[in-house]
Amino acid sequence: MAKIGLFYGSDTGCTEGVANTISELLGEENVDLFDVYDVDGSEFDGYQTLILGLSTWHDGQLQSAWDDFFNNFKEIDMSGKTVALFGLGDQYGYSTYFCDGVGIIGLVAEENGAKIIGKWSTEGYEHDESKAEVEPGTFMGLCIDEDNQDELTEERVQKWVEQIKSEGILG
Repeated sequence: MAKIGLFYGSDTGCTEGVANTISELLGEENVDLFDVYDVDGSEFDGYQTLILGLSTWHDGQLQSAWDDFFNNFKEIDMSGKTVALFGLGDQYGYSTYFCDGVGIIGLVAEENGAKIIGKWSTEGYEHDESKAEVEPGTFMGLCIDEDNQDELTEERVQKWVEQIKSEGILG
């Protein structure tokens, strides 16, 4: 079985923590973890299956490493790749930008040929708008709110990992 490339960006450690949990739940032997801060883009070539994770900052800005890498990311050929996304945000403090990063990164991956799996229901969230909400009631990937709903993180991550397993993340 081919390994999954899990690429994340984390300024405060919360996204890194979720990335590590996802890796553990999928089996660490099945996942190679990459901090986007340390990649040049060539690392994506070695994987047919990717998980991309980031937080959204302020008024819909990408996490700093993803922001720095974004122009390079837009050039990556995702043809034939399967991609699952997760993101962290604050649905109350930034209710019109909640987890925008998931939508921004996800749309680029999709435009570059990726098949997106792991879409997630908006049920249980109280945001006003989100670029991650690609169709009414559905986020493009898992959205986590560690600021206001941290007690739901573990359950949401576990359910999402089971979902992406059923959608073929492990091949």
